[in-house]
Amino acid sequence: MKPAKPATVQMSRRQAIGGFVATVAALRLGCDVPARSAAKERLMTIVCVIRYQIDPFQRDAFKKYAENWGRIIPRCGGHLVGYFLPYEGTNDVGWGLIAFDTLASYETYKSRLKTDPEARENFSMAQTKRIILREERNFVEVVDGTFGIPASLLSAP
Repeated sequence: MKPAKPATVQMSRRQAIGGFVATVAALRLGCDVPARSAAKERLMTIVCVIRYQIDPFQRDAFKKYAENWGRIIPRCGGHLVGYFLPYEGTNDVGWGLIAFDTLASYETYKSRLKTDPEARENFSMAQTKRIILREERNFVEVVDGTFGIPASLLSAP
């Protein structure tokens, strides 16, 4: 008798990478957000996950674009989790993760970006050089009971 095959879940590459990026954001944010005893007191952070389709021949230009946001985003009110370049596999997808306390704080941040000279210059540079071919934004939040749970150290039987 053959052993039963384990159940598998079908998932696109985009869904898998998106899940990975959201997990990285949650782990990174978990280091900076103090633990709260009551759920009502917990600071709820919204993470904007930006997926960029980039020109793979302009990887270094996208890197410079991302590095510029390292100065701009915090100044304008966002918590920069990080930017991620393609490393192995797909060579034309980059990610940016920015956290906010609320969607209202995101709206304030967007207003500040529009008036920030360096932000406007960075947007213009990316547009002029055609570094970014497509951009998608998704907003995610932590599912209660799944955030900041440490790995258990179990010894092998």
